[in-house]
This record gives sequence, C-alpha cells and structure tokens, in this order.
Amino acid sequence: MTSSTIHPSHSLQRSELLRLLKQGALEVQGRFLWGSNFTFLAEVIADDQRLAAVYKPVRGETPLWDFPPGTLAPREVAAFWVSEALGWELVPPTVLRQDGPAGPGSLQLFVDADPERHYFTFSAQEKERLRPVALFDLLLNNADRKGGHILLSPEGRIWLIDHGLCFHVEYKLRTVVWDFVGQPFPPELLLDLQRVLRQLERRGALFQRLEPLLSPAEIQALIDRGRYLLQNPTFPEPGPGRPYPWPLV
Repeated sequence: MTSSTIHPSHSLQRSELLRLLKQGALEVQGRFLWGSNFTFLAEVIADDQRLAAVYKPVRGETPLWDFPPGTLAPREVAAFWVSEALGWELVPPTVLRQDGPAGPGSLQLFVDADPERHYFTFSAQEKERLRPVALFDLLLNNADRKGGHILLSPEGRIWLIDHGLCFHVEYKLRTVVWDFVGQPFPPELLLDLQRVLRQLERRGALFQRLEPLLSPAEIQALIDRGRYLLQNPTFPEPGPGRPYPWPLV
C-alpha cells in the first residue's frame, strides 16, 4: 500500500469515491485474519488515484442458517445507502463489484483507524456520540454490532463497518450499544428517519437503490421498523432473545 493511498477523510467528493471504487483496477494486497468470512485488503487504482479498500467476495462467505447464501455483500451496500439517505454518513463508501479477483463481492473504502480504539475503549464523552449508531442499528436490525465495528478516525469521526448481518425480516438485534435505554430519540434524528421513511414508502431514490440488494420482504420489514420507531421513539431495553453479539469485539 503506497503512502499516497486515499482514506475516507480525503477531500474527494462521495460521488467521485464511489466512481473510483466501481471502476478502478482492483488489486488484493493481503487478507484480514479476523472474522469467519474471507476479507481482503485491496488497492483500487484509477485516474492516478489510489484507494485503500476492503473486499469481501461472496464466495468467501461462511454459510449461515438464518441468512440466505450469497447475500451478505449486498447487505453491506444497502447499509451504506441507508446511512447516506439519513444524512449521517456513518458507513464508508461501499459498492458491489462483479469483477473482483475472487468474483463478485462488496468493496468498501478502508477506514484508517486505530484498531485498539473501539467501543470498549471509548471515553464516556465519546460514547455520548453514539445515539445515531444505536438508532441506525435498530432501523437496520443489525444482528452483529460488535465493539470493534465502531471505529474512530484520527480526526475523531465515527465510522461503522461490517453490515453483512442486517435487514433480516425477523428481530435479530445484537449490539454492544445499550447505553441509552429509556432515553428519547433526539428530535433531529427523528426528522431524518421521517424523511427516509417517506422515501421508502413512496418508492423514491432509496427504495430504487435497495431493490436490487434486498428482497421485497426485507425492504418492507425495513419500512415497518421505521414506522415502529417513529411511533415508539425511545431507545428500547435489551431483548427479546440474545441481545449481544459474540465475540463482543
């Protein structure tokens, strides 16, 4: 990886980053050894630009009993588009690539963050900034929000990664972020949620982006969760079922 490789804090516009991720030449640099699925560090080269990226090929997904095979990569992309529609920009730019070295898969801009800085090492003040994270996971029905999936960039920006286990039609929420139980959703986050729900209900831009990535039942479940959250605008208690992921980090 060269010293000129770009990370999400770079001044390139979101649309330009997405274009480069979609069209650039993709070269695998190495494999991340953590996690049950094959995940590779890659470099994307286009227009004299170099992007560090994370490549997750569909063929490297470990079969799961409760998620259909080959669907984790599209879920990663769907999470990015929901984050963008909300205006929270929590998820690094993410695309689907059909021409990856190991076949189709998701490709996400690499977050340059200290791996030792995550939820379980955050200060009380830093954790206070995680309300959008908690609401995001409620909306997506995130079944795997580990502490290590919440990163803090050198500039102090929060980034969220690993959204392959989201959007299930059944309640699956497993997260380490239960800090705000009983507290109301912040009004500004509710306004964002209302706007996104209108987009989905009216089959707007977000609906069109999600249609190739999720099943009709999963999109409807997303709409139903959004409606429920607007009608019950309070951070819930853990459960039912197992409310924490494993491992926690």
